[in-house]
Amino acid sequence: MRDGTVWPDGLGARGGVRVEQVRTLGPAAVELGAAGVDELAVEVVVALRRAGVEVPTGATVTYARALALAGSSPVGAYWAGRATLVRRPEDVAAYDQVFGHVFGGMRLAEVAAVPRPVEVQLEVEADEPPAPDDDVGTERPDADVQTVRYSATELLRHRDLATCTADELAQAHRLMADLRVRAAQRPSRRRRPAAGSRGALDLRRTVRRSLRTGGEVLRPARDEPGERPRRLVLLVDVSGSMEPYARALARFAHASVAARRRGQVEVFALGTRVTRITRELATHDPDLALRRAAGAVADWSGGTRLGDGLRRFNDRWGVRGLARGAVVVVLSDGWDRGETAVLGEEMARLRRVAHRLVWVNPLKASPGYAPLAGGMAAALPHVDEFVEGHSIASLEALADVVAR
Repeated sequence: MRDGTVWPDGLGARGGVRVEQVRTLGPAAVELGAAGVDELAVEVVVALRRAGVEVPTGATVTYARALALAGSSPVGAYWAGRATLVRRPEDVAAYDQVFGHVFGGMRLAEVAAVPRPVEVQLEVEADEPPAPDDDVGTERPDADVQTVRYSATELLRHRDLATCTADELAQAHRLMADLRVRAAQRPSRRRRPAAGSRGALDLRRTVRRSLRTGGEVLRPARDEPGERPRRLVLLVDVSGSMEPYARALARFAHASVAARRRGQVEVFALGTRVTRITRELATHDPDLALRRAAGAVADWSGGTRLGDGLRRFNDRWGVRGLARGAVVVVLSDGWDRGETAVLGEEMARLRRVAHRLVWVNPLKASPGYAPLAGGMAAALPHVDEFVEGHSIASLEALADVVAR
């Protein structure tokens, strides 16, 4: 060390590690200049490398900064090096030996003492408040107590619906009752009054307003192009492969119908045939809506022919006007028993008339998923957005997607 480097209680060079001209104080504060801290950090690193500990070059700079922040505390000096220079548990013994040599005169057992334990209490969010604790006088261990809150509802929002139990599905369906689907907006031919100086001059309203002031135009009226909600079209795959997710996706469709005015949302069930179920879902009771929809769909949990179903939808409803300028959402896993070329052609037809085409696949969240199914591979080139649909959180994200 150079002059001006001060450590308490005889911190000197021992064990062959050289530290020059170290002056000692009592247990008072340690005051190191920037140069002294850097030299000490380099000497500790050199000693560690001689002891066989691998220390990267960048760790030396980090250790010097940590050593400067440690200030007068020997404990801080020890843990500053322990946190920045030791990368493997098996190097702790070598670090302790080097620290004892460089910073001689310190009791390593006191410096490297393990911090006092922390007790963790788990609190579970419940509908009813917890019962009062009868053992008020029970002694607790001498430790810090930290409270960690656990929310079963938050975990359920991200749980895959295919892995939920019957009780969890019932709770998930109740959570989906609060789901709100907003409409994407499109320009309208109707104009609306504009605030301030925005928009174009509205001559009719300006003249009408001037009649109140004897023909003097004091405040010209202005207007701007208006907006109206786009139509939302949902095509829900209700085949057997979609059984774990079909009812949850049907509840999403019900939430869309319940949140929008009549005529702006259309829902169709895709299986071996196409069934329009908008009227069955047009009720505020989601359980009643699903029962009516299941009764109207004769091929629920049956086979699937997505290509043929989309062809019938395009010929009868979609291309003839229902899908024109609309946001079309296909909720399916992409498994198709029909010709994949037909599915690709019908997706291309649908894409030409729709404003946006969104495909929701619950299997997309599976680890290592790739769209290798023939139907999914044929449809994907015509899709604007390919999103997940396996959990409540993913359906909430879908609500934001269709609102854009």
